[in-house]
Parts: sequence; structure tokens; C-alpha cells
Amino acid sequence: MKEKLIDLFEYTHHFNLEMIKLIAENKAAVDDRVISLMNHTLNAQQIWNARILGERPFEVWQLNPLDTLTEINHQNFLKSIDIIQKFDPDKQIEYQNSGGTKFRNSVFEMLFHAVNHSTYHRGQINSLLKQNGIKPILTDYIFYKR
Repeated sequence: MKEKLIDLFEYTHHFNLEMIKLIAENKAAVDDRVISLMNHTLNAQQIWNARILGERPFEVWQLNPLDTLTEINHQNFLKSIDIIQKFDPDKQIEYQNSGGTKFRNSVFEMLFHAVNHSTYHRGQINSLLKQNGIKPILTDYIFYKR
């Protein structure tokens, strides 16, 4: 299972990077919602990693400078891989959501959510890019595997 999770995070890292590049190349044509969603996508992965590791999380909707997104994506990837390699996927982690409510989930559930969440928002970003006349990126997992 760990190998499959690593593969999913490699996929997530790859297409997050492609999205960041496309947004940077078309900065003048993208709207604030695109920038906000790309930041949120990266922030969320950082937040889930931080919850597992007991570190300080980003804010859910914090805006990071565009020129830092590639490094944030890379650090997210490295931390997610480190978690996969060092933690039992069935280990239960207690954490608080951004509203302060306590929850408990397994490391696997938290990591899988982070991947799924990223995929969902990349789809939203693609839709917004298309509305702004920018050719979207095919980010489905199967395209990555081909």
C-alpha cells in the first residue's frame, strides 16, 4: 500500500507543478479565483501533513507569493513521502480542523484525502482556466500513467 500512496503523491506533485507553471505563464490572463484555488490546494496538503506530524499548519486560504508555489509543492511532496515511509498507515491521529473541532482518522485516510482534494481542485482550476481562454491540462491519473 505504501508504494501505491507514493505513486499517488508523485502524480499529485507532478500535476500541481504543471498547474503552477501554466498559471505563471498566463499570469495576466488568470483571475484571482485561480490563484486562490491553487494556493488552497497546496495549503491543504501542507495542513494534512502538519496534522500528522504535529507541526504548525498553514491557513486554509492563505495566499502565498506565486514564485513560492513550486517550493511549497516540493516541500509538501517530500513531507508526504516521509510520512508514508515512517508512519503506519493505520495509525490513528487526533487533530483539530480549521474550526477547532476534534477528529480522529488514520494516516492513510488523511493522506488519501489530501490526494483526492488536490485532484478535485485541479479540476476546478482547469474549468476556470478554460473560461479565461487558457487551454487546460489533462490531469487525470490515467494520463499520468500513460
